[in-house]
Amino acid sequence: MSTTKIKAAQLWGKNKDDLKKQLVDLKQELAQLRTQKVAGGANSKLTKIHDLRKSIARVLTVINATQRSQLRLFYKNKKYLPLDLRPKKTRAMRRRLSKHEASIVSDKQKKRQMHFPQRKYAVKAAEA
Repeated sequence: MSTTKIKAAQLWGKNKDDLKKQLVDLKQELAQLRTQKVAGGANSKLTKIHDLRKSIARVLTVINATQRSQLRLFYKNKKYLPLDLRPKKTRAMRRRLSKHEASIVSDKQKKRQMHFPQRKYAVKAAEA
């Protein structure tokens, strides 16, 4: 049984199988502590339960983060990206025209600009 807190820095170097194994061990230990608490254990069990829950959360966080980074690598040059990997932004920003779409000028507009260009006016400078 491990009673020390698990540091996230130690977890990043481990592979998925080691993390899964550690997660199972932590969950078993948590179950044992909870049964001891119900049986009438000391108050020190409560802090151990707290530390174990936080350690389990750290392990799960590392597992999920590595999984997401692997998915990002997999979908890097694909045409479509899963919704949860896309940037969140706001609904209006996601529906806005892209820079390329906004810069496109139609044939009709090109002709109109060519035949009716912006007029240039010469303004006489005011003499002081």
